Amino acid sequence: MDIPAELKYTKEHEWIKVEGDTAVVGITEYAQGELGDIVFVELPAVDTEVKAMDAFGTIEAVKAVSDLFSPVSGKVIEVNTKLEDDPMIINRDPYGDGWMIKLEISNMEEIDSLLTADGYQKLVE
Repeated sequence: MDIPAELKYTKEHEWIKVEGDTAVVGITEYAQGELGDIVFVELPAVDTEVKAMDAFGTIEAVKAVSDLFSPVSGKVIEVNTKLEDDPMIINRDPYGDGWMIKLEISNMEEIDSLLTADGYQKLVE
């Protein structure tokens, strides 16, 4: 299972890539594997304010519907619209083309409370 070292993780299986004061958010390879074939993703509108560990959307698979949780607080500045037509991009490339939202981070200190790759590896073992 791929757990990129440069990312941070939540216990709810989201990943975050921090680039300055911007964050890219998606779900982990582990999460998409547990969900199975993803059939629908509901994401927030651009300019939506999200809070750390609050739900920002839902993901629907053949087996289940799950909430998506924001790793940090901030404002949604971009949504991956490709997922509307092809949500299975998340199954094929969860850390690349399967990203979900980009945030303008409002509280950089929240990043420190997230799991490292090693911490996330221990969580899913």
